[in-house]
Amino acid sequence: MKFDDFDFDYDLLDGLDAMGFVNATPIQEQAIPLILDNEDLIACAQTGTGKTGAFLLPVIHKIMQTENRKSVNTLVIVPTRELALQIDQQVEGLGYFTGVSSLPVYGGGDSQSWEQQKIALTRGADIIIATPGRLISHIKLGYVKLDKAVHLILDEADRMLDMGFFEDIMSIVKEMPKKRQNLMFSATMPTNIRKLAKELMEKEPKQISLALSKPAAGVLQAAYMVYDKHKVALITSLIDGKKQYPSIIVFSSTKRGVKEIYSALARRKFAVKSISSDLDQHEREQVLLDFRSRKTQILVATDILARGIDIKDINLVINYDIPNDAEDYVHRIGRTARADSTGVAITFINEKDQRKFQSIERLIEQTVHKLDTPAEIGESPEYNPSKNRGHSGRGGYSGKRSGGKNNQKRKSNRR
Repeated sequence: MKFDDFDFDYDLLDGLDAMGFVNATPIQEQAIPLILDNEDLIACAQTGTGKTGAFLLPVIHKIMQTENRKSVNTLVIVPTRELALQIDQQVEGLGYFTGVSSLPVYGGGDSQSWEQQKIALTRGADIIIATPGRLISHIKLGYVKLDKAVHLILDEADRMLDMGFFEDIMSIVKEMPKKRQNLMFSATMPTNIRKLAKELMEKEPKQISLALSKPAAGVLQAAYMVYDKHKVALITSLIDGKKQYPSIIVFSSTKRGVKEIYSALARRKFAVKSISSDLDQHEREQVLLDFRSRKTQILVATDILARGIDIKDINLVINYDIPNDAEDYVHRIGRTARADSTGVAITFINEKDQRKFQSIERLIEQTVHKLDTPAEIGESPEYNPSKNRGHSGRGGYSGKRSGGKNNQKRKSNRR
């Protein structure tokens, strides 16, 4: 379907034209008509499928048909400040000709940003995009007016529940009218999502579930069998002097890992920055700005960036370690090959994490090609997930080994 096929206001279509958007994605094709028909909705679709446009476009259109727009019309609750900013930017772009106003409400800013948030929450912006903690801080001061809001949208609902925001969400919802439209967007559909939906929705919601947990076709995936002590040297050999990778994200599962990787790459004079929850808001925004503008080639990040952050034209994603949740692998590598582009995703597998990677392969229904650590860097663990531990010596997925007397002796023993 083309966006012209929806009965959108002409000013909204002008915004789509200006941004070069012509064809709707599958999630947009299915969700937009339901939202326009005022249905409650649970939509399951992974990052990069266009779900932000799926809820913003019909909501902006409906706001434009509303008279006396003097109060908050729509509340969007999100897990992170980065996602709040991204959605706010999308409203600004899509609604450029519509006059629809929005404001992100998130923590970590200065007193001026707090005052701007307070003004929007009291005088009424059309769309408020908020992280739960900061919005509750405003609510406790008694001036937040959500009693006339008609849309409640939860984006990355599964991630918010993982982060322990269930009670916060329920506290916020108490400030809203019972008669409202509820829209939940999630990358996965765990049991607690259905529990939350039951609490929020008076009527039976419509459900959309698109093909989940499948990497985009344009992602070239590979994995290296590598001991932890060789990982930084392997990154260096993969990217040093490689002009085809001007934009790279390296993912670590821990903040400590991010610091260690950043320090090691900075010592090697790479244009690298890191981002985690330890940075204040201004620092995080500056890091992302430098990465988007390609002043920074390499961004080292925790999984906070894996979902919901729209950074285009990333050429290479490196999983420095394997995520604990197989779904997070898909979100990590989904940072590259957005839309119709292509990209490379490389995962480092040590001797301990092999069963985790086997679970990922089951989830994506795909065997990822495995490579040895280059000989000049060091030995590789053998890929043997049934043991979930590695062995010294060089060896890859096939269990074949190359070179050296010890390796020849092992071959003889096996025969």
